Amino acid sequence: MGVWRGLALSLCMLVGGCVPREAPHIGAIDPSNSIPAIQEAARTNDYKAIPAIVRQLDSDDPAVRFYAIEALRKLTGQTLGYQFYDDAALRKAEVARWKRWTDDHPQ
Repeated sequence: MGVWRGLALSLCMLVGGCVPREAPHIGAIDPSNSIPAIQEAARTNDYKAIPAIVRQLDSDDPAVRFYAIEALRKLTGQTLGYQFYDDAALRKAEVARWKRWTDDHPQ
């Protein structure tokens, strides 16, 4: 019986019917949920989302970082020198610059 249950669980996970999807939001664990939320914030000029987007500049996923800096560029007109492809050490300083920016420009 254990083998059949494991097989059924594996099949269920493969088709995606048993594992609930995380709701799209900025900072979602799954980039396929975070990226659309970042894009929507930029598209709708959601300036209140800027601090959450800034946190995504430090993501492990380069695609999330790319969409985050593009959203910030659209919302603020700036990149503050941030490059999504920079190594983690360099990005740390650039993210700190963005965090100071958000402190100086509360929404």
